Amino acid sequence: MLKRIAPAEVPSVRRNPIDKQARAIAEPIVEAVRAEGEPALRRYAEQFGELAPAAPLLLPRSALLAAYERVSPDVRGCLERTAARIRAFAEAQVGSLSEVTVAIPGGQAGHTVSPVEAAGCYAPGGRYPLPSTVLMTAVTARVAGVRRVVVASPRPADVTLAAAYVAGADALLPAGGAHAIAALAYGAGPLAPCDAVVGPGNAFVTAAKALVAGSVAIDMLAGPSEVLVVADGTADAAIVAADLLAQAEHDPSAIPSLICLSESFADAVDAELREQLAVLPTREIAEAALKNGYTVVVETIDEAADIADRLAVEHLEIHVANAMELKARLKHYGGLFVGQGAAEVLGDYGAGPNHTLPTGGTARSTGGLCALTFLRVRTWMRIDSLADAEQLTRDAAMLGDLEGLCGHAAAARKRLPEGAAKRKRDEA
Repeated sequence: MLKRIAPAEVPSVRRNPIDKQARAIAEPIVEAVRAEGEPALRRYAEQFGELAPAAPLLLPRSALLAAYERVSPDVRGCLERTAARIRAFAEAQVGSLSEVTVAIPGGQAGHTVSPVEAAGCYAPGGRYPLPSTVLMTAVTARVAGVRRVVVASPRPADVTLAAAYVAGADALLPAGGAHAIAALAYGAGPLAPCDAVVGPGNAFVTAAKALVAGSVAIDMLAGPSEVLVVADGTADAAIVAADLLAQAEHDPSAIPSLICLSESFADAVDAELREQLAVLPTREIAEAALKNGYTVVVETIDEAADIADRLAVEHLEIHVANAMELKARLKHYGGLFVGQGAAEVLGDYGAGPNHTLPTGGTARSTGGLCALTFLRVRTWMRIDSLADAEQLTRDAAMLGDLEGLCGHAAAARKRLPEGAAKRKRDEA
């Protein structure tokens, strides 16, 4: 089911997440919404069957509440419990970052931590409704202290609307794609611009996020979803296969892969994949995704760890005897799932950590969406004694001279004793 390749053949997953064709299509859409606002947004939303003519552009919180009341008590309970777990983890993240004040020559400096004022949270709505993504993004924004949270999702099901209500969203834009991202970034009619735009999406969403980045903060530019399972002889082939298929059913472009220590275990996983795939309702999608993946048989766990670190995948599961030892060694991954019990699907569905994670090898340089995504660290300084800051001031003047920035140097020298004396003489 998964092609076998040698360790030396493992492909690099460092790739440009921006599809050139998608960008070419997204760019005029984004520009139209930026320039025209609501008329362009409505035009595209109607064209894609997301919005009826004259329909409200934003669904207010009262509409979200109505949807919440329409779903069953069991669904409401599931959404509430999941939101609570996400909220608890995000609160711990916020608590890990504090304001700082340090002494500097002649005064003090420090940083403050404050949220952006408005966040746009995108949740795909194409192949499946994704209430989990609504919770992951909007709950996290609220915990960070964001005052206005808007969700965008095309053709939202009641469960999506209910999730937006549970997450504390102020409104929902029932549109998707590049035009929704542009509307969140630049505003459109009753939708005011947001300061941050986050959430996963298709190639057009990703291209649009790249286009608006700089005007607003974004979380990341994510490509196709990935899972890599590292397994030794203690692993359960049936569970490994189930986890690979869980990722494979996301999208035909998903990349499910396995590193294991024996050909016999690889054979056992292939047999399980065939058996489980035969009864999987999403077989067509999963089967296509399996063609993107591979199995690598290595001799040691150390070799497996080296390959995993080189790939830096979105989701990394380790089904090995000494999982905590391997955890300590691994350096690069979006989300790590330690031991057979820590299914990636539990992370997807609200154990606590966020499921919006870097792909395509970018985990080497960035982390996933979290409460800190919505926070700004801003610095400040104060000088109370110019006498105590004299050496600092002289160094600043010298650096201005060295860099040829004469105005910088002059501004520093105005604060030196000889500068103050000259000003007094000039005033006299």
